[in-house]
Amino acid sequence: MYDVTVIGCGVIGAGIAYELSHYALSVAVVEKENDVACGTTKANSAIVHAGYDPEPGTKMARLNVEGSNMMEGLCKKLNVFYKKAGSLVIAFDNSDMDILKELLERGKQNGVKDLRILTKKQTLEIEPGLSHEIVGSLYAPTAAIIDPWGLCIAMAQSAVLNGAKLFLNSTVGEITDEGGFYRIKAGNNVIETKYIVNAAGTFADKINNMVAKPFFRILPVKGEYYILDKSEGSLVSHTIFQAPGKFGKGVLISPTVHGNLIVGPTADAAEGPEDTSVTAQGLEKVMKTALRSDTHVNFRESIRNFAGVRATADTRSDFIIDASPDAPRFVNAAAIKSPGLSSSPAIAKEVRSILESIGLVCEEKDFFTDYRRETLFKLMTAEEKEKALKSNPLYGRVICRCETITEGDIRSVLNGPIPPVSIDGVKRRCNAGMGRCQGGFCGPRVHEILSRERKVPMEEIVQDRADSYLLTGETKMGRMENEKL
Repeated sequence: MYDVTVIGCGVIGAGIAYELSHYALSVAVVEKENDVACGTTKANSAIVHAGYDPEPGTKMARLNVEGSNMMEGLCKKLNVFYKKAGSLVIAFDNSDMDILKELLERGKQNGVKDLRILTKKQTLEIEPGLSHEIVGSLYAPTAAIIDPWGLCIAMAQSAVLNGAKLFLNSTVGEITDEGGFYRIKAGNNVIETKYIVNAAGTFADKINNMVAKPFFRILPVKGEYYILDKSEGSLVSHTIFQAPGKFGKGVLISPTVHGNLIVGPTADAAEGPEDTSVTAQGLEKVMKTALRSDTHVNFRESIRNFAGVRATADTRSDFIIDASPDAPRFVNAAAIKSPGLSSSPAIAKEVRSILESIGLVCEEKDFFTDYRRETLFKLMTAEEKEKALKSNPLYGRVICRCETITEGDIRSVLNGPIPPVSIDGVKRRCNAGMGRCQGGFCGPRVHEILSRERKVPMEEIVQDRADSYLLTGETKMGRMENEKL
């Protein structure tokens, strides 16, 4: 019998599990994929928004600013890539400037610090490559860039290290109220729990409807992106937005914490909760819109296109973070679209507070251990490198040439509290395969290492999600093997 079960282990579910694992509670986390951070968390803009965009008085506005203020300290504690790069919302005419003034006033009401309007001259002084057609901008120095999957993985690993039980490959099929506790059938597991937190992302409506009356429906919205090579990573030093319209914040241009340039997203209705297809039309829209902000973006340097799906609700524009009125001990953390990543640390505390208000007793543990993400060999000091090589000579064998990731780095993440089972799972933990060749060189080597260290055949190693197999068997065999056949 668990005290609390969290359904979903993206950055919201992981954050809630991380928060709850600070207390003397038995916590379970149920995730349908073979790893954490496999949904919206791994496919977004990787931005910590300052908080000027949400409507004042909403949960979204309050939790965005609170979460943004918490994020730097949290990332430092967990050794997650984070940089306070700041953002600019650029205007092309007087109508756009009116929007920026509204955003400035919203930001002030929301408690965003140091927001200010810049003139065209001031804007071009700090971002000289932007279009000279702009007339001004809104500057938010507290905005940041982050490694979103890194944050999710670090929080999930901390939760597991401190006693939380993670159930992977466990799609929730049924939830029944047994009077005083719930019974959850998830994959091959049956989990009994006193409280449930629904953090199931684009499937949150389905989970709610298993327990409570339907009152919202998730309408998934797809965003398509470009990732450009590091040769383009210094094109801008801030996150560049255009004045928002009715479809949201629009296409951005931003550096990433890994040194690349990210451009996107679109905002189109997805064909389903997992529709991450990339389209020629969508990418064309991203390119055309982005070039209006900066004509110097060289899309020939694209190394990856991807799409993410965000969870919007049909009934409201705000986050749905509440105890259910008709299902006891059931809390929704649903419809967490942008700025969900920015809000995630604050959402976790909000959910814990709600659980306490409906009867969960939370007593802080005497001892809690944060799981600090491994420092990559290339980022170590000379003394640290020398020590690492003495303890493990495999730190001297480079596997990923583009990102300079060693076998020692890969072996280290394979020994973490939530070891990856896929090639992309390794990538999300130590960047092997994130470079210009996108795993063309290192992918087969990572494949071999996973097979060897997990002691499973090469044919059983997947690229990412379950069933994404790469091999079916050997294509070349020696003379004796052929004769046996």
